[in-house]
Amino acid sequence: MLKARTKSVDDTRSLAAEVAALARPGDLVLLAGDLGAGKTSFVQGFARALGVEEPVTSPTFVLVHGYEGLLPIIHIDAYRLDHLQELVDLGIAELLDGGGVTLIEWGDAVLPALPSEFLEVRLELGDGDDERIVRLRGSGTAWAVRADPLRKALDRWLSV
Repeated sequence: MLKARTKSVDDTRSLAAEVAALARPGDLVLLAGDLGAGKTSFVQGFARALGVEEPVTSPTFVLVHGYEGLLPIIHIDAYRLDHLQELVDLGIAELLDGGGVTLIEWGDAVLPALPSEFLEVRLELGDGDDERIVRLRGSGTAWAVRADPLRKALDRWLSV
């Protein structure tokens, strides 16, 4: 697990951009953390790094947003889902097979319905108003082989 510290919203977006540089078609990124911890800000930085020019907003009420960039991006917010079946009904299997990157806010809440290959990004409030602690953990071989490049890309944010 990598533990990073960001000092502002823009800093969190920059960290996300470094993660996006390592993204591959078919990747799944689970975002976890309290309300206001920076999950949507992370997705904004990630999407910008992949060439998305339109505004990136939380899909809390529509559940899914799609964006076109260097890779297609599917942005899901699982906060309002009451049952795992709702994620299945959204067509999660097809969304994951779409050749892009899928980012799921509140992804830890729907983990049993997801594949075992993912990157978990857990955002926590830090000491300052805009400071965030970002913990990243890869699950499965897809992210295990990128552990060293990920560590190098995030070096300036990593906590000792």
